[in-house]
Amino acid sequence: MAELVIALSVVFVTAGILLLFANHFGLSPIPFYIIAGLIVGFAGEMGVVTIEQTDLVELAQWGIAFLVFVFGIRVEFDALRSVIRDGEGAAITLLVVVAPIAFVIGYLFGEWSGFADPVRNAIYFSAAATLSSTIVGAGLLETEIRDNLVHGRLANSIHFFDDLVAIGLILILSAEAFTADVVTSQIGYGVLFLIAALLIYRHGFPLLIRLADGVEELVLMGSISILIGFIAAAEYVGISIVVGAFAAGIAVRSEGAESLGVRNGISSIRDFFVAIFFVTVGALVQFPTVEMATIALALVGLVLVVNPIVLMLAFTYEGYDARTGYLASSSLNQVSELSLVIAIQALLLGTIAPTLFDAIILAAAVTMILTSVARRYEDAVYERVVNRFVGRRQTRKIDERSYVRDGLEDHIVLVGYGRQGRWLVETFERIDAEYVVIENDPVIWDDLRAECRNYVLGDAMARYPWQKANVDAASLVVSTVEHRPVSDAILEQADCDTILRAETSREGRELLDEGATFVNVPNVLAADQLVETVETVVADERSRETLREEHRDTLATLERYGFATRFSDG
Repeated sequence: MAELVIALSVVFVTAGILLLFANHFGLSPIPFYIIAGLIVGFAGEMGVVTIEQTDLVELAQWGIAFLVFVFGIRVEFDALRSVIRDGEGAAITLLVVVAPIAFVIGYLFGEWSGFADPVRNAIYFSAAATLSSTIVGAGLLETEIRDNLVHGRLANSIHFFDDLVAIGLILILSAEAFTADVVTSQIGYGVLFLIAALLIYRHGFPLLIRLADGVEELVLMGSISILIGFIAAAEYVGISIVVGAFAAGIAVRSEGAESLGVRNGISSIRDFFVAIFFVTVGALVQFPTVEMATIALALVGLVLVVNPIVLMLAFTYEGYDARTGYLASSSLNQVSELSLVIAIQALLLGTIAPTLFDAIILAAAVTMILTSVARRYEDAVYERVVNRFVGRRQTRKIDERSYVRDGLEDHIVLVGYGRQGRWLVETFERIDAEYVVIENDPVIWDDLRAECRNYVLGDAMARYPWQKANVDAASLVVSTVEHRPVSDAILEQADCDTILRAETSREGRELLDEGATFVNVPNVLAADQLVETVETVVADERSRETLREEHRDTLATLERYGFATRFSDG
């Protein structure tokens, strides 16, 4: 224990120094966590610190278990429909196309390396090749997912699908033997855990809220107790503690003001376990042999090259523009942390070849680092590489799915047909103003055709949709999208007045300095509206009942358009 504490001290001191560097240059902390782990692992090989691989494996498993618990808390059951609606085609395509290829490659490596069970090891290789990391991918797209941008929503759907598949694989592959009785019992335990979680979610957690009487610390401790209880039960019945942690997360409600303390408290602890996980991944990396490097290189090639191409083609086949498909797929090209759980569980059971385990760890570290670094250059890669191959096909698709009246001029170009965009279209219709809507979400194409006079289904970051919207003859461009790259693209494309949207007042000032006519900062406008409402009530200019009815109508409209769903602003 003392040696483990010393090793952890070295880990966090090293990580702290590297994070200062990352923060200074505005870089993602993930690569630096992994690099800190590499340094600690190298120090262990040099004899500076003493830490056993088994200790690292156990530490990684507990770290991932807590992160899976956090993932379970964040699951909203409405998201199941989002997965089916948005990502199932691409996710299933990836499994159908890449998983068999990866299985064959893994099996051939097993035969070449003399693995004791080449079929089972091929399954481990396939899981690592096809599942993507929720921690890395969702972390890189945190802003896009929060703002409900299309590519963020697509990536989030794939992550959700992959994690569900991974949980199922963990249940099956954690069995010591592939017999019908053992596998059935593992799946049965998983189903029982899920049923127990749903019962606690429906009845137990509300009871905890009532007993805690609004004390957030008690609710948080109760949630942690649920986690410990499920993990203990998983250990008792002999299934992975990760499955227990996932069920515990499902049992804890994340919606409602009463759960705010749980979300805030868990988020703070989550940051600690994120650091533990990535540092442990780095520390587990071994100096590669030729055999291990070959397997890892094949895995990296599948994850970094083949997966994004298959996913992008699947997204574009479903109707999404190439840039959206590219941005979504570029956040899905890393080995999943749950693939590491599968490999770690197999290592503890002795069913995975040590060479394959080391190769999966190495590939995970490489892909996680490269994905974080490549994030800075994805726009340049798209413009210089991807757009050259798909540009013409995309313009043809835009023509087929758009309608703009010939000779349209002195009109308004509206970017985004979310909640705010729909209100603006209603206003344009009421005042009989000519307009064109630019939207890149094919899910609402039917709405565009039914509700808008003129529309372009295309990416506002590309030039052709603006040409289609005849922006050169427009009198005004209005954006409802709170995303700085989109705002910059609008300023580049439009020579007329522009009304943009920004998250902060600082960003708003910058956009005004760059030429915007007006910048909508929601927090500022919300404060202005609140002041106006208070003044109205105090002055009794309108009856309170009238004000209440008007606001009720507004909220009903939000619900009709999908409050806090895909139709939210952005």
